[in-house]
Amino acid sequence: MPLSELASEDRVVGIRSVMRRLEKGELRKVFLSRDAEAELVLAVEEEALRRGVDVEWVDESLLLGRACAISRPAAAAGLRKR
Repeated sequence: MPLSELASEDRVVGIRSVMRRLEKGELRKVFLSRDAEAELVLAVEEEALRRGVDVEWVDESLLLGRACAISRPAAAAGLRKR
């Protein structure tokens, strides 16, 4: 899993931020945590798939948070289109 992609200024972190950007059509890829609240991440996955955005699953939210350079777990992250 290439989490190194998230070491970019193009990243968006958090369920609400990712969902907002998805709805605006601004994301090219979404990362979701397997250990996050299922109802939330599945809604993001559904929206991403509906819009043709790639989805990548990460085993732990702590790893996703670290990849996004934050000191807490993250349930979702995304990469904006350039």
